[in-house]
Amino acid sequence: MQLVRAHILVCGGTECTSSGSKQVQDALAKELEKHKLDKEVKIVETDCHDGFCEMGPLVIVYPEGTFYVRVKAEDVPEIVEEHLLKGRIVSRLLYKAPATEEQIPGYKETDFYKKQQRVALRNCGIINPEVIQEYIARDGYGSLEKVLFEMTPEQVIDEIKRSGLRGRGGGGFPTGMKWEFCRRSPGDMKYIICNADEGDPGAFMDRSVLEGDPHSVIEGMAIGAYAIGAREGYIYCRAEYPLAIKRLKIAIAQAEELGLLGENILGSGFSFDLHIKEGAGAFVCGEETALMASIEGRRGMPRVRPPFPAQSGLWGKPSNINNVETFANVPVIIKRGAEWFASMGTEKSKGTKVFALTGKVNNTGLVEVPMGITLREIIFDIGGGIVGGKKFKGVQIGGPSGGCIPAQLIDTPVDYESLIAAGAMMGSGGLVVMDETTCMVDLARFFLNFTQSESCGKCTPCREGTKRMLEILTRICNGEGVPEDIETLERLGRVIKNTALCGLGNTAPNPVLSTLRYFRHEYEAHIFEKRCPAHVCTALLVYSIDEEKCTGCGRCLRACPAGAITGEKKEPHKIDPEKCIKCGSCFDVCKQGAIIRL
Repeated sequence: MQLVRAHILVCGGTECTSSGSKQVQDALAKELEKHKLDKEVKIVETDCHDGFCEMGPLVIVYPEGTFYVRVKAEDVPEIVEEHLLKGRIVSRLLYKAPATEEQIPGYKETDFYKKQQRVALRNCGIINPEVIQEYIARDGYGSLEKVLFEMTPEQVIDEIKRSGLRGRGGGGFPTGMKWEFCRRSPGDMKYIICNADEGDPGAFMDRSVLEGDPHSVIEGMAIGAYAIGAREGYIYCRAEYPLAIKRLKIAIAQAEELGLLGENILGSGFSFDLHIKEGAGAFVCGEETALMASIEGRRGMPRVRPPFPAQSGLWGKPSNINNVETFANVPVIIKRGAEWFASMGTEKSKGTKVFALTGKVNNTGLVEVPMGITLREIIFDIGGGIVGGKKFKGVQIGGPSGGCIPAQLIDTPVDYESLIAAGAMMGSGGLVVMDETTCMVDLARFFLNFTQSESCGKCTPCREGTKRMLEILTRICNGEGVPEDIETLERLGRVIKNTALCGLGNTAPNPVLSTLRYFRHEYEAHIFEKRCPAHVCTALLVYSIDEEKCTGCGRCLRACPAGAITGEKKEPHKIDPEKCIKCGSCFDVCKQGAIIRL
């Protein structure tokens, strides 16, 4: 077999694929063949490398580890000729630090990567997720072999308990304890389920793990099945994740072919079959009892607990549910030991957490950080600060079920207890950064609109309460709010939190309650002053022109779709408030800063 002198890793995750990574791969294959390098250089399709897909398509050339960003197919001839043939880095394609514009040749030297600690994402962007041998080469399935031949189910559960691993899907319940409950439940048939129904706006953690390292989840589930005594498992993944489902199917088939799934795994006597259930995209199916109802073919709606799934779950049998990230941590805990995992994080929140860092931040993407890191470190050190140097205002953490943490609490540690104390929650890991141009009332309305439209409607507090809250928020944003609206929102929010049937309903008011807690002055400005401080709520905006600054260039006049602007050339223009539709086109095109927006 001929050895290759270089590997070129091209990201093949959803984000990079949508940006043209397939075309980059095709161009590389043609260019390498053209220069007779196709036998010397190997192209490897990976997932989005280190979650930095906002910079995709990403190309990494080894052995140097040169990190090229936003590569287009037309850049490929230059990469091949300059880098592979002449040994010269194509500097214009290197990543540039947001603050200094410094060109950084290796991804590990970027600020985005330095403070991260990869456990759940350890293989993402490094291996080809469709080749099981690459996973095995990085000790894949070694942990499964270890538990089957060297550990009892009770020892496995004890190892997970001592590691301090808590559920990464939102609630943060201790994983080992959850497994122990199911293990102790009587029954000859038990199920283990992976919740991959990731529905939070701005969240893509689970999808990225499934796309980049599906075998880690499969191995984690097999270990969990052995521990609780299950012979059958399901991965519940929403159909909107076609690439994740495709790679899961490939991975399951490969594992079955090698005897790592199915009957008598590795000759151990333990058997485990794994199935994929495609969900239709209902947010409520992220709730475990609704998820199980969906697997059974019924409408995805939550039920009253107890009994808990560990007692009576899927088809009335004892069942255990964990999310993707939780299962991805299991093999490495078994391999490296509970003490190693527990050495990361805080006293009550062990290990690492994956976040989808999005919003008004320079470096967006998937980040994995040790528990206890501060929000400041994530947003400004890893995220590179706020876009355009604008002022940081707050961060919504935990998606619709979470809450908004303001700028004055930016040094809050990221752990389960600290976030709850601040009025937010870990959630599945969505982290949306906001700057001074974000209206917090409008933000609360956005998240509540999502949860209200996704309510299954089974319980009155969620079905009717969130609708009333949304109506009030909409009225406030339209400039029709009244003083008693604030008190009504708080009262409704408390009632829904205390009486809704499921966890999704209980947490639906969180974005409203947290913004009322920290940004009450914005609600008051909307209601009492009929003014949106962030200049977002269209109904509250008033546009005019500063005659001293206006040069009569005519840009605003030509841009106005409503014909609301008049004026002669080189003479100050005017806006007719009766005709103005408040679209902001004039504000966007004015070069003199003459448009006044109040």
